[in-house]
Amino acid sequence: MYIKSIVLDGFKSYGTRVEVTGFDPEFNAITGLNGTGKSNILDSICFVLGITNLSNVRAGSLQELIYKHGQAGITKATVSITFDNRDKAHCPIGYENHDEITVTRQVVMGGKNKYLINGINVQNKRVSDLFCSVQLNVNNPHFLIMQGRITKVLNMKPPEILSMVEEAAGTRMYETKKQAAQKTIEKKDAKLLQLNDIIKEDIAPKLQKLQDERAQFQEYQKVVREYVTAEENAKEAANKVIEVQNDIKSKKETIKSNEIEAVELDKQVIEINKKIDEVCIS
Repeated sequence: MYIKSIVLDGFKSYGTRVEVTGFDPEFNAITGLNGTGKSNILDSICFVLGITNLSNVRAGSLQELIYKHGQAGITKATVSITFDNRDKAHCPIGYENHDEITVTRQVVMGGKNKYLINGINVQNKRVSDLFCSVQLNVNNPHFLIMQGRITKVLNMKPPEILSMVEEAAGTRMYETKKQAAQKTIEKKDAKLLQLNDIIKEDIAPKLQKLQDERAQFQEYQKVVREYVTAEENAKEAANKVIEVQNDIKSKKETIKSNEIEAVELDKQVIEINKKIDEVCIS
């Protein structure tokens, strides 16, 4: 992936839209007279790459990147860089289907800042990850080696050289992510321990109390059910006693009625016998 073109609009000394093309895939040099804006092109590249130390682009605030600090009627600075992405072996992760990638950064008066990738609004981290995946980290202390720093680089100590090599190789990004992930894990572990303490000291006793109360309530429900069942059985037995008593009473009345009927029958038999005797005598 290499720069194909740069479009500057309202950025530093570029008050009107200017497009810079003709970049070489391997090596580029910007030449020109003093004051023609050579350094501002490098600043615009760093601006799009997401530089955080604005002193490296000779500005104290984002507003200072706007043409004449916004005092010429221009209220925003926009820089778009189009990258040739046809070399899929070295393309950013997730952009294998794009032959061109256009990254835009815009700052508006008041400090409002936004990024776009292929015209879509994205977060700063998304842009940072895109460039880090192809070993471009503008916030690496050794990304820009300005005049007067050559000797310092030559005199670097082994740890500093290792750091520069890691940045160039792109492994520093993963180390940074690893450290961030470890910090997140440590915070989560501390939070988990805190939650465990809360569970042990506050929630567990209350839970045990609730479980005891639940057991007592279940025992109470059992006793109530047994009482209700016993009461229903007693009521049913009482009803049966009443039914038996009524049956006995009915039978007694039937017996009494039968006894009366038997007496009447006896009387009738006697009368009949008398009549028979009278007939026989006559």
